[in-house]
Parts: sequence; C-alpha cells; structure tokens
Amino acid sequence: MAAKKAAESFSKSLMEEVQKWGCMKQTGVSLRYMMEFGSKPSHRNLLISGQFLHKELPIRIARRAIELESLPYGLSEKPAVLKVRDWYLDSFRDLRSFPDIKDTNDEKEFTKMIKAIKVRHNNVVPMMALGVQQLKKGMDPKIVYKDLDEIHQFLDRFYMSRIGIRMLIGQHVELHNPNPPPHCVGYIHTKMSPLEVAQNASEDARSICLREYGSAPEINIYGDPKFTFPYVPTHLHLMVFELVKNSLRAVQERYMDSDRVAPPIRIIVTEGIEDVTIKVSDEGGGIPRSGLPKIFTYLYSTAKNPLDECSDLGTSDTVATMAGYGYGLPISRLYARYFGGDLQMISMEGYGTDAYLHLSRLGDSQEPLP
Repeated sequence: MAAKKAAESFSKSLMEEVQKWGCMKQTGVSLRYMMEFGSKPSHRNLLISGQFLHKELPIRIARRAIELESLPYGLSEKPAVLKVRDWYLDSFRDLRSFPDIKDTNDEKEFTKMIKAIKVRHNNVVPMMALGVQQLKKGMDPKIVYKDLDEIHQFLDRFYMSRIGIRMLIGQHVELHNPNPPPHCVGYIHTKMSPLEVAQNASEDARSICLREYGSAPEINIYGDPKFTFPYVPTHLHLMVFELVKNSLRAVQERYMDSDRVAPPIRIIVTEGIEDVTIKVSDEGGGIPRSGLPKIFTYLYSTAKNPLDECSDLGTSDTVATMAGYGYGLPISRLYARYFGGDLQMISMEGYGTDAYLHLSRLGDSQEPLP
C-alpha cells in the first residue's frame, strides 16, 4: 500500500535511485572536526563542505526513506507517516537534481536549497508522533510495550539520523554568517559555559511552569561559572530544558494541594577529565521501578497528549507545553549520545528523581550513523 502510494507521486527511476543511494556508506564527522574545519570558513572550505553534503545528505536521507516504507504493524501506511516519507523523497529528489558544485555561486545556491530542506523537515518529530498515535488508536490494547520494540528501535535510528542531518545542514548554513557571535564556529560554541546554558534553559522551563500552574518551584544551580568547553548550546539547552521541565511538573503536581512549600530543584554542573556532567535532582515523588524502562520509549507519556488529529503541523515550530507527547526524554538521550555523551535516570519512588546528563568534553567521538 505504502509502496503503491509512493509510485503514484514519485517516478520509478527516483525510487530506484533511492534504493541505490541507500546502500552507500555514510561518513561520520566529529565535533572536533566540525570545529577545526569551520574555524576558517574560506571560499575553498565552504566549497569542500558543500561538495561533501551534496554526496552525504542523499545517502542519509535515502536510508530513512527506505526504512519509512517497511515499518511493522502497518505504521508505513498511516497518513502522517506517508507525509513524512514524502518530505524525505522530495528532499532526496532536490539534492539529486542539483548539479555538481564547481564554484562559489553553485555553493551559494546549494546552501539556499539545503536551508529550505531543513525547514521542510521542521515538524518531522510531531508528525511521526502523530503517526505512532494513529497506529496506537487502532491497535489491540493487549499488545505490550515489549512487542513495540521494533518501532522504538526504528524511531531511535530515525531521530538520531535526523539530528545528524540537521546538524550538518545547520553547521554549513551558519558558516555563511558574515558576523558570527564571538567564539562561535557555526552551531558550535568553542567556549560554552554549561552553567549559563543550564540557567537559561531552567528559566525557560520555569516560565512555562508559571504559565501553566500559576506557580513554580525554585531552581538552585551549583557549579563553576568560569568553566567553559566546546559544545552546541542549542543541543544542551534542549536537553536541560526537558529535564528541568519534567522535574518542575513532578514537584508542582506533588505539592499543588499541600500546605508545605515545594522543595527546590537542584542542578549541579561538574567537570571531569572525560565528561561534563549535569545532574538535575527533584523531590517530585519519583517513578516506580517498573515504570523506569518505559520513560525512554516513544510510546509512553504520563501526561495528557497535546497532539490531536486537527493540530496544525505545517512547518511552524509548535509551542512548548509542560507535558509533551512523551518524546522529550528519548530524544534528549539521542542528543546526548550524538556527541558521545549519555543520559541516565535514577529514581527513588516516594521521594524523587535524579537525571544525570553526561557530555563528552573531548569532542572526538564520531557521529553515530544508524
């Protein structure tokens, strides 16, 4: 069914080309390489970067398009998933029909095109979430989470690949910025203060909590304000925002009808030789041990689902709410792992939860390439 729909709107030759490119080897890059290469964004370097992406992006996009065709339980046929697959095929076609990049003008045109591709894919995550929801609605409730492992593993690969594609496009586009902020090489901040990013992310999460509940627990942050290391601030902001938002919601809901003052959330930022670690601790009552494995799956959220069939998922960025569609933690863990870090949760049921966000400070691990 999915293949038939694809054939209606995409030519047979394009689909054959997708298969061919999907078999080619992907090339991973490290944070350190991106930083060193981009530190001198000369015309020659931008040309080399453009030529690399002209070959690399179709391989990565083709792999995902192929996987979108053959998902279990009929997920490939869900309208939202078909829409995502069309976005991937459109982007593949745009990339493959772009001629070889020979000079600076070609490279500028190519940059415009990949910028448009990035915008086209803005809402892939909520759209896939909608597809999974469409699947769950029609599914036998007796199917246990373990059986959906295949879908979970697919989504892990799919979203990890998306992080990589967006990083490569965003990095290349940003290297064209004639006035980059100090210490910035594309998306990478060479002297990023994790404490400062954690403060900003916490304030953002707290303002959402205030908007939704009318009050919010305090947040105390500990660490060395002078410590910096190279990282991507937008990635760190997203991860800390997600962890703090979860903690605020847990504490707020636990103490909403209580006379006692809600205890503060504590954030500790430490630096080791290999890792920078950020711990987010709350006293929000914790998660039962049986529920811990589920918090990193895409098919589980304790919160009410804000996605509905009629929500507008064009290319605008959706407004953040306290309770997401259950994707915050698994996606945050992928962002951590993308540059060689990790995210772990330890919970004490009846007391609270500690989240440990590990970031590699060495910056030399290759991108994971699913």
